[in-house]
Amino acid sequence: MNIKPLGDRVVLKVMESEETTKSGIVLPGTAKEKPMQGEILAVGSGEIVDGKKVPLEVKVGDKVIYSKYAGTEVKMDGNEFLIIRQSDILAIVQ
Repeated sequence: MNIKPLGDRVVLKVMESEETTKSGIVLPGTAKEKPMQGEILAVGSGEIVDGKKVPLEVKVGDKVIYSKYAGTEVKMDGNEFLIIRQSDILAIVQ
């Protein structure tokens, strides 16, 4: 992957949604919810606040939960990625 996000943006690999429910019911593609979890693959250099550079709180490899309709989807080399701002990240999954 050759994507370097700018400023306070990060590149995520979206985690796959579940194909079946806990009770074993197979879900068709139209019934699946868009997943809101992903793994950070690349981070920008940080944002500038009041003339000072502020580094990002997340790092490569973090698993995060993000806002439902956040970001821009990008396809490269047959893979799908999501580019979002740090402010659209709600939590880090530990």
